[in-house]
Amino acid sequence: MIKFKNVNKTFKSGRSHTVDALKDIDLSIKEGSVVVLKGASGSGKSSILSLISAISKPTSGEVIVDDKQISKLSDKFSSEYRLNNIGIVFQKYNLVEDITVEQNVILPLIPKNLDSHVVEEKVESVLDMFGIKEYKNSPVKNLSGGEQQRVAIARAYINTPKIIIADEPTANLDEKLSLDFIKIIKDLKGENKTIIIATHDPLFFDLDFVDEYIELKDGCVV
Repeated sequence: MIKFKNVNKTFKSGRSHTVDALKDIDLSIKEGSVVVLKGASGSGKSSILSLISAISKPTSGEVIVDDKQISKLSDKFSSEYRLNNIGIVFQKYNLVEDITVEQNVILPLIPKNLDSHVVEEKVESVLDMFGIKEYKNSPVKNLSGGEQQRVAIARAYINTPKIIIADEPTANLDEKLSLDFIKIIKDLKGENKTIIIATHDPLFFDLDFVDEYIELKDGCVV
């Protein structure tokens, strides 16, 4: 489903220096699999997620999703690709804290111009699915960290994306809440979602439902 072919990603650092975030990456990820990207901070995990979601483009090489070379998409079509295919769970959740849980979850649906009853059905379904229905009308800022993460997952799921990516999803959670998140991921795998998690949390490193571990170091696959 996802292929990287000789992918390199270089960032400018200052006026004359460059940083090689990814170096000659070749990898394949099967549809419906759960993949964990391992590695220390700065190893290239987040860069891979950014390329899969078409937030950034490779300096060279090809990123192919469902036989489409997304690395060549214009900004407009990159946005459409994300809207229709990708659900993102950010490390710091990226929720709008002053609006309600329901309003946060609805945000990805706005560009689709759906009928109001369809939106309501979708929102009710995901709030129930992730156990946050009782917080529907609560401002996000009043929720705990674990509750906010569930809102972030619900928002990522609302468009029923093929691919869900999560960047250090347990970095701000204690062990119990981290295990709760892992259970949610296991349940989502049962829906044939392709799930890619970037983490250095050891709780993820020996899970029986993870299909593949990819270790990165200094921008290279180990």
